[in-house]
Amino acid sequence: MCEEPMCRSNELAKEEQCSMQKGSDKRPDFAFPPICESATGKVRTVGVELEFGAISARRAAASLAMGLRGQLIEEDAHAWIVEGTALGDLMVEIDTRYAHPQRHVGTRWGRLSKSGSARLGTMAQYFVPRELVTQPLPIDHLALIDSAVDVLRLSGAREAGPTAYGLHFNPEPPRFDAATLTALLKAFMLLNDWLRRESQPRLLTHRLGLSGVFPTAYIRRVLAEDYWPNLDNLMNDYLASNPTRNRDLDMLPLFLHFDKERVRARVPYEKIGNRPALHYRLPTAWVSKSNWSVAPEWNRWVAVERLANDLSRLESLADAYSAAPTKPRNWAEVSAQLAFTS
Repeated sequence: MCEEPMCRSNELAKEEQCSMQKGSDKRPDFAFPPICESATGKVRTVGVELEFGAISARRAAASLAMGLRGQLIEEDAHAWIVEGTALGDLMVEIDTRYAHPQRHVGTRWGRLSKSGSARLGTMAQYFVPRELVTQPLPIDHLALIDSAVDVLRLSGAREAGPTAYGLHFNPEPPRFDAATLTALLKAFMLLNDWLRRESQPRLLTHRLGLSGVFPTAYIRRVLAEDYWPNLDNLMNDYLASNPTRNRDLDMLPLFLHFDKERVRARVPYEKIGNRPALHYRLPTAWVSKSNWSVAPEWNRWVAVERLANDLSRLESLADAYSAAPTKPRNWAEVSAQLAFTS
């Protein structure tokens, strides 16, 4: 666990922003990962994407501007920026690239006009979620997201939709070397059954909103004892087996940041953000529930980082997985027991 001064910002009040572990009476505490600082010595960051429905992007942005004391700026008919909040600048938009043509060079079907995009966005809001997107936040400020959730809930935001509306974390890795990234990928694969069970058990029945899992052959390749590739081979292997953004842990944004040409040669039209971060997709954000917090989901991600940081335990768990000809049906329980017990 990192010490409190390591994860402290001088910009915000100490009691409010630097006591994530203290939490509140009604909401769970936020855990710190085993490594709080990046290689540069700065506090690591995490971006958050929160999907919701029932209200327009404009209404949500206006409510956030009022509730978080920000300034509202229009980017287009369905995308708004809220500047100067305690969370930094926020983006609120309908989550489809076709409503925001100014950001993209086009798709395989061409590019819509400004007016056409506005009309499309209006029609799409009945089945496409709106999304709150934060800038990268220092990890000790993550608890502030809950205040934005409160504002959205009070303004009428709901998680209802034809599919589940999700919560995404974009954590900056503690290091960008191949060994660190491979360890994180291994740890995530080993704990993913447990993560899925704990994050949204009801969705497991009908699978709405769940991202695709890694192919079994790729999982076994990565979990092999001798699989510690260099960065080039790590990216090549990933792209060969996962030419899609539809993964719980999506490495494409980070790999696009490393090597745009390599990634775009494999996935030329996928909607991928270029960012120095991992992209962890969770199926549902319960924005309508009073006192719902992103903390439990974040804390489960921290469990992944802790396993990745414990190479002896990581290798033992990978050996247990690889020793079986097929994955045990109770792997969620087995992996949690092996990963979290002393």
